[in-house]
Amino acid sequence: MRFLIIFIFLISNSFANETIGANNLVINKKLIKYDNITFENDKNNQINLIDYQGNVVMLNFWATWCTPCKEEMPSLDLLQNNGNLKNLKIFPINVGKEKKEKALKFFEDLNIKNLNLYFDPPVTLAKKFQLRGIPTTIIFNKKGEEIGRVIGSTDFGDQKFIEWLKLYD
Repeated sequence: MRFLIIFIFLISNSFANETIGANNLVINKKLIKYDNITFENDKNNQINLIDYQGNVVMLNFWATWCTPCKEEMPSLDLLQNNGNLKNLKIFPINVGKEKKEKALKFFEDLNIKNLNLYFDPPVTLAKKFQLRGIPTTIIFNKKGEEIGRVIGSTDFGDQKFIEWLKLYD
């Protein structure tokens, strides 16, 4: 029993208990660096996360069948166009294995105008980032280090969250 308590303490201590405003935001106490983060755009071109160092990057993992994904996508779209965040780049990555046409229709139905479609066709990033469900949004600082993640859906228009994000922009 003692080992279980110690294990839970160590796991819970790896994240800060800070409230920023976005529901389900978990801020890393220790920054995490990943190697070789690649995915595809809707034209099958490879995107490498290292090419976006110098920007705050958000990888949002979603699927067309995910109701919470549908609920949060419009606020994520507006966040990409927020004039107070000049160095923010958002990559909504479909991990639902749907055809591109279905993903495009999803964006069209939600009137998404500021975001492009991205895919992880072999769904390797979900494993690499140990995703426990979708939507999940992983946030990287300008050095490409994971600073936190939003687990589950949230309102990305929350002013406290935007103010926190501006600290890294």
